[in-house]
Amino acid sequence: MGRKRIGILTSGGDCPGLNAVLRGASRAAEKLGWELIGFKDGFEGLLPPGDHVLLDRSATAGIMHLGGTILGTVNKGHFVARVGAGGQVVIPPEIIAGARQTFKSLGLHAIIVIGGNGSLGTALQLHEEGFPVVGVPKTIDNDLEATARTFGFDSAVACVADALDRLHTTATSHKRVMVLEVMGRHAGWIALHGGLAGGADVILIPEIPFEFEKIAEEVMRRDREGAKSTMIVVAEGASPKDGRQQRHQTASGEHRLGGIAEIVGREVGERTGKEVRTCVLGHLQRGGAPTTLDRILGTRFGVKAIQLIRDEKFGSMVSYQNYLTLDVPISHAVHKLRRVSPNCQMVETARAVDISFGN
Repeated sequence: MGRKRIGILTSGGDCPGLNAVLRGASRAAEKLGWELIGFKDGFEGLLPPGDHVLLDRSATAGIMHLGGTILGTVNKGHFVARVGAGGQVVIPPEIIAGARQTFKSLGLHAIIVIGGNGSLGTALQLHEEGFPVVGVPKTIDNDLEATARTFGFDSAVACVADALDRLHTTATSHKRVMVLEVMGRHAGWIALHGGLAGGADVILIPEIPFEFEKIAEEVMRRDREGAKSTMIVVAEGASPKDGRQQRHQTASGEHRLGGIAEIVGREVGERTGKEVRTCVLGHLQRGGAPTTLDRILGTRFGVKAIQLIRDEKFGSMVSYQNYLTLDVPISHAVHKLRRVSPNCQMVETARAVDISFGN
């Protein structure tokens, strides 16, 4: 087999485990005698003349334990359009032409795109335009269809559990109600898993509309039974029954989710007379070193991506199912989010250990 040159990029929000993917892909490509080059700042690196670096053994040594991505990433730019959950990105023809020029000038055989729903939607359009593309799923929200798990999720859950461990001690000392807001715009996987692991008493997720009165009743029930504190975890996209998700406008005019913790805290405080404190984890969930699980999963995903290129299974995405790294068409993974079923086993487990969902 002749020497081939493969491109790789990280797009969208950063998350722990990205560097493990890059390292895994680099090592696997080297085994085949291939050259791996990384495009800087996501798809923007594909614009002529192509901003890239060689990802050989020395460039990827000692990066697996690092958070973020050594290539940099963007969730704005020429290739990205914010179209909402499950929407479709349309790349202008002139941008496609520029990417094609870079692809040909660098003599690439294929491109690996590491990203979430939006980035993989862009990868799918590139594939439909004739680019040999392979996708690697990435999101801390764990909400991509066609894969049971994405790297970065375990690290985010560990961050939530650690925060709850810390909040428990101060809440108990002051007999307070604590409200912790975590990421999860459209799916409550982080809140559900993090809340369960961290011993939350109430978990509020986008898939299960809640009632303030039900939360207040749970707080007072626990108080009557002698509990010294109540821990509430709320996903940023959760909303009350007959209510709306909380959004705020940024300086750039963009509307972002957030602020639900303050509202829950105020409503619970008024209904119970309890002292309530709120905490927003925000980007702490994205940063820091990946957990061992995410390092291993990222490595496996990187290796599998190279194997898919070897087998010329373009238009495919790495998929994790039943502890195996498999592959599915990228089209099966985008434009639809995997959300928490209100009757799934994880929710049933949480209810069985007295966790309320405010409904």
